[in-house]
Amino acid sequence: MTGSSATTATATPSRPETSATSADCYHCGLPVAAGSNYFVQIDGARRAMCCPGCEAVAGAIVAGGLDNFYRFREQSSLRPESSAQSDRWSAYDLPEVQGEFVRDFEPQGRTGQTGALKVASLLVSGITCAACVWLIEKHLLAFPGVERVSVNASTHRAQIVFDPAQISVSQLFASLAAIGYRPAPATAANSERLILQERRAAMRRLGVAGLGTMQVMMFAIALYFGASKGIEREFELFFRWVSLIVATPVVCYAAQPFFAAAWRALRSGQLVMDVPVSLAIGLAYGASVYATVFETGEVYFESISMFTFFLLLGRAVEMRARHRAGLASGGLAQLLPLAAQRLRVAGDDTVVESVPVTALKVGERILLRPGDTIPVDGVVTDGASGVDESILTGESALQQKVVGSQVFAGSVNSDSSLTVEVTAAGKSTRLSAIEKLVERAQLDKPAQVALADRLAGRFIAAVLFIAVAAFVFWWQVAPERAFWIALSVLVVTCPCALSLATPAALAAATLRLQQLGLLVARGHVLETLPTLTRVIFDKTGTLTEGQPRLRAIVPLRAGVSDMDIREIAAALEAHSSHPLARAFQPWVGKRSARDLRSVTGRGVSGLCGGVNYRLGRADFVREGFADAVPSLQIPSEPGQWLLLGDSSGSVAWLGLGDDVRESAAESVAQLQDQGLAAELLSGDQSAEVPRLAGLTGIDTFRAGASPEQKLAHLQSLQAGGERLLMVGDGINDVPVLSGADVSVAMMSAADLAQSRADAILLQGDLRALPRAFELARKCRTIIRQNLAWAILYNLVALPLAFLGLVPPWAAAIGMSLSSLIVVVNALRLSRWQPAL
Repeated sequence: MTGSSATTATATPSRPETSATSADCYHCGLPVAAGSNYFVQIDGARRAMCCPGCEAVAGAIVAGGLDNFYRFREQSSLRPESSAQSDRWSAYDLPEVQGEFVRDFEPQGRTGQTGALKVASLLVSGITCAACVWLIEKHLLAFPGVERVSVNASTHRAQIVFDPAQISVSQLFASLAAIGYRPAPATAANSERLILQERRAAMRRLGVAGLGTMQVMMFAIALYFGASKGIEREFELFFRWVSLIVATPVVCYAAQPFFAAAWRALRSGQLVMDVPVSLAIGLAYGASVYATVFETGEVYFESISMFTFFLLLGRAVEMRARHRAGLASGGLAQLLPLAAQRLRVAGDDTVVESVPVTALKVGERILLRPGDTIPVDGVVTDGASGVDESILTGESALQQKVVGSQVFAGSVNSDSSLTVEVTAAGKSTRLSAIEKLVERAQLDKPAQVALADRLAGRFIAAVLFIAVAAFVFWWQVAPERAFWIALSVLVVTCPCALSLATPAALAAATLRLQQLGLLVARGHVLETLPTLTRVIFDKTGTLTEGQPRLRAIVPLRAGVSDMDIREIAAALEAHSSHPLARAFQPWVGKRSARDLRSVTGRGVSGLCGGVNYRLGRADFVREGFADAVPSLQIPSEPGQWLLLGDSSGSVAWLGLGDDVRESAAESVAQLQDQGLAAELLSGDQSAEVPRLAGLTGIDTFRAGASPEQKLAHLQSLQAGGERLLMVGDGINDVPVLSGADVSVAMMSAADLAQSRADAILLQGDLRALPRAFELARKCRTIIRQNLAWAILYNLVALPLAFLGLVPPWAAAIGMSLSSLIVVVNALRLSRWQPAL
């Protein structure tokens, strides 16, 4: 790299030697060896570098026009590794490797479509401050094909949206390495490691603050009693110096995150909660140190320590709730074992062999012993046992599994051995689908949290102004009290409640909802539910079990047997994703069909045995064979009737039946008791729709609605002021689910993978819906209680502090207890029990 501008790095052997004996490396801060010839021109000055690696990295940063990084950074960068060539990362271009950390990008708007873009989740080592985040985002966005970059400074996780046709994953890795960072895939193990590091660091800081507070309080008691009862000057000075020694680690280590966050915020021109916190701790500590050294004034080491301890305690509680509710993003996959016991037939014997879970394929059989974690989704073919599915459904009771029962990856076999046939593995499992939804939910920021953040920012500005006003006022009245009164104002009004309580409440409520059987996949669900006025249900797979059976055949043509009818229908429905297609599964494979076409909500068509058939609603069949198929009367027997016809006329009526969910009627009644209107909106034209509406207590129903008509109906209701919850089976109702204010999809692995719903019913128990409404109202009430408490506390405490009636130590206790009260109040949601 050659050149002479301020944004050019120079590294030629013939350049003048720069002095390196009196300077450290401008990039990494390590000593520069005598005689070193490495430098980069930054901001018009030649900056010494310790090695070719730092020179190359700094040169890349400057050449990209990102030299502001060196002005913004808070500490030296890590020394880069020796190699950043693209071929070093070429293994990450393999699809097998990308499977763990690269996925399709889902655009906003819940349209149910994905384009060619991908999202790579990376963990980036070497991030030391907000300037690193700025540098990484700006650097990557300069590359063609990189659409979006989001970097989290606290978790070191980067989400990169890119076009694989323009830039490869290996180039993303190499580009990060080129500016001195060490990228790695955001796998389950790496993510869990970072979470553990965050927890351990938080506990260490909390421990230091707690121990320091206990120790310094003992000396503070002696000083307080000594001031009133009399104490020798030597002992008073001794206790002050010991308090200083004990409080210093609390300020310099335990409170360090507050100072770092405040400094980052101020440098970026923002006001966050850590600004008044840092000012309060720093000013009180500085004044107490001055009073100790110069033997004058009062010391408040105990207030500083107590303030830091209670604030760290509140944040630790909030962090625990966040981690629990977030299911340790990317950490669900670690629940799966690395190996499984596969059963293989060898002659007359069955051999058990240990194979990697990644090698399992659909149709193979595995052996599960008691205590084994189930690695795949499957069906029990032999044995009976209780299975713990709490990680998936939140239900702690063991689920009894017998031959024919479904089991899911991540659950644990309890008491007996099972033989399971694999039906889904890897990314096709229910566990993988849940993990994807959880990750999506964590990227959403609820409006309530965003509002609290905005209120906190404005409140902080007001607090700083009032503290300055208090100092100016008391400087005129009693100069010796001005500093401490201003400090009390600063401490007592710190808006910790606003910043901590709202996210803690939402996290606790989200976790509790999952335990009750509803997985929240979008951040706005909890805040929107209390405002809804109507719940609209789909029929098949929602109010019914979604396991339709072929119950009757009414032939309409002589010479065609019932078995022929079953096999033709099964061939036409073989590739359909509609729940009704499951009724024909026993006969799939008997015959084949081609040129299959599915018309959502109406039926399917295709060539079977050289004959063009249609199966579905009667109008759909007549539409295709208008001249051959007359208008027919649907059979009067209960059930959903499909017509099979061809170019020669009608072939047969096929009657399908599906059992009503046990929880349907009770759930509808509970929703209506809560003031919500219930409606059944179905694409079926049969008499099943009014019959099912009667069984479940729904007065308003509509049959024969196409997806377009369903969406138009929702939009007309919304135009009339209604706010709607749509409950559907996930795949065939994607447009309708997307159009509702809140949407809920039923649980199945296929639906989960494709659904754009806002929430998922994990157990298929519709009673989770009225419970969700009740919990959402409770969550809203608790958030309002917290905000009301925070406002009331400040309205009372602020005037008292301004008048000098609240010393700094009392202000610290009051603010900390206020924050702790609202956090504990929020966490009551995690133990909430439904009244319904």
